[in-house]
Amino acid sequence: MKKIYMTLAAAALALPFATVALSDSDNPYAANIAARQGQMRIQAFNIGVLVAMARGEAEYDATAAQTAASNLAAISQMDGRAYWPQGSDNAALGDATRALPEIWQDMAGFGAAWGDFGTAATAMNAVAGDGLGALQGAIGPLGQSCAACHRNYQQSNE
Repeated sequence: MKKIYMTLAAAALALPFATVALSDSDNPYAANIAARQGQMRIQAFNIGVLVAMARGEAEYDATAAQTAASNLAAISQMDGRAYWPQGSDNAALGDATRALPEIWQDMAGFGAAWGDFGTAATAMNAVAGDGLGALQGAIGPLGQSCAACHRNYQQSNE
């Protein structure tokens, strides 16, 4: 378990530095944005593992499911406030980010949405290794927590 946390921490720390070198030098929040986007990629990867199993697109593997769920639970406990400085939204920075200004207009709601993800990730972590049925029962709330935050605080791809 400690190895998983160390790997996540190393990835979260390394990604911003790799991305900053390629970022627009006019963006004072390039490192912050790279960090939050890196975290979201790690979340998406782990959620993808669980969703594929839940949908039958991948064979259920208790160890892989538990690892993905543990990663999500660990991520949900990170203090990411430094990733979200005022002015690092898409209205201010354009295509550098899909974060909507609504995040800063409703920081309490944004924090609550992050808390909902933490609750769902913790619930998934408690059951992911207990069988496909348990995983399937926890995947809905996890996906709903992600969708609610994206719906309210992230620019659509459409």
